[in-house]
Amino acid sequence: MIKVLEGVEVICSFFGHKDTPSSVYPKLMDTIKDLITNRGVTSFMVGNQGGFDSMVLKALRELKQAYPHICYNVVLAYMPGEKQEYELYDPTETFLPEGIESAPKRFAISWRNKWMVRESQIVVCFITHSWGGAAQFVEYAEKQGKEIINLASSN
Repeated sequence: MIKVLEGVEVICSFFGHKDTPSSVYPKLMDTIKDLITNRGVTSFMVGNQGGFDSMVLKALRELKQAYPHICYNVVLAYMPGEKQEYELYDPTETFLPEGIESAPKRFAISWRNKWMVRESQIVVCFITHSWGGAAQFVEYAEKQGKEIINLASSN
């Protein structure tokens, strides 16, 4: 559990374009480090579609070595169907939200992303344009009153 001054758990989730450039990685690392050291965030959630999600997972795995008290989960939209998909993640890294089994498969990613937004207080994203899934869920997060940190606009 994450504890901040008020005793409230703070969870951070991530959304970004599938073609996020690798040059974003240092800024992503700095942002997560800041959330851990200055904001008390120790719980993180990321999906498993696209380049940004892969970059976030790489950063979280690396930061877990320096900050062993943090926890993170790759939140799945559905159970992997092939053995090769399982090899991408350690079983302790993955999480399947309760209730997702009732979502039709074609809506499972949207269901998962909305769930992640509802469970989070902070959303870190890399959004450079207003179309696509990542932008859609960041807009949803804004409407839900979540704090948004856009790595594409912060300097």
